[in-house]
Amino acid sequence: MASSIPDKMKAAALDRFGGPEVLGVKTVSVPTCGDDEILIHVKAAGIGVWDHMEREGAMQEMIPGGPRFPYVPGADGAGEVVAVGKNVKDHKVGDAVYGTAFMSPKGGFYAEFVAVKAEQAVKVPKGMKVEEAAALAADGVTAIQGLEDHLQLKPGQKLLLFGASGGLGHLALQLAKRIGAKVLAVASGADGVELVKRLGADAALDGKQGDVEKACRDFAPEGFDAALVLANGDAAEPLLKNVRKGGRIAYPNGVEPAPKGPEGVQTKAYDGLPDAKALKRINELIESGEFHMEIGRSYALEEAARAQQEVLKHHLGKFVLRIN
Repeated sequence: MASSIPDKMKAAALDRFGGPEVLGVKTVSVPTCGDDEILIHVKAAGIGVWDHMEREGAMQEMIPGGPRFPYVPGADGAGEVVAVGKNVKDHKVGDAVYGTAFMSPKGGFYAEFVAVKAEQAVKVPKGMKVEEAAALAADGVTAIQGLEDHLQLKPGQKLLLFGASGGLGHLALQLAKRIGAKVLAVASGADGVELVKRLGADAALDGKQGDVEKACRDFAPEGFDAALVLANGDAAEPLLKNVRKGGRIAYPNGVEPAPKGPEGVQTKAYDGLPDAKALKRINELIESGEFHMEIGRSYALEEAARAQQEVLKHHLGKFVLRIN
């Protein structure tokens, strides 16, 4: 297969950081596959709500060695393995995989090919299409680490999930249910409420409609054990009073404004950092039953800049970029 890998590829790339106008299709070099890496022929890439921050240069200090232009963004995606580094044991050419290239100096998934560290990719879960798995890695890791590592969620506990109908939220909801939690899902809009009900929320409500605080008290009279805040911290704040003393609140860095919890409750910001353990755990939970990946919209590579703008408006689930 290696002989058929071209030298050049199409990618949505930038020559400088800035607004949507800096992101366009360019011809760039196919990245080399290091000894501990795999080269993926990308089928689709995820479009994240934080992708615009990468384009604007807000995260450039996280890139080892600093950014090199033309710069290819794209935190996550999926495709087929076409080359394997000599130290890699658990991947082979032909595997369908999904993974993350977050802040990689070799470039991200908005391209026909991407090189990623072997431990930052894993096989596409059974029963899931490659295009769906493209939207899974970054948000899935952020969801599972929030639920298990930071909230230490246990079966039977009550979780307040704020921002439940977006790309990250609808994954967190399903993973929390697989862990065995009881989930009150606060979604956006009537369509969001309908989605989270369909995905198994024990109770669902629109964050902007009705007496949300009363609904929280009714659902968890003794208080919530945990809360995961994935959207506007200000709107979440009145509800967080219902987290019991000794409970926990977590939110990914990037949720603005940052939510403040009540006294006696640990409130923690975190980064979803990809690792092999988190990816394997996601697959284990996903493969334990029927799982739904809500692809809100899909775009052509040429529409990458528009996709990054539209993902910041009301939408359900996750957006993807079709590559090959």
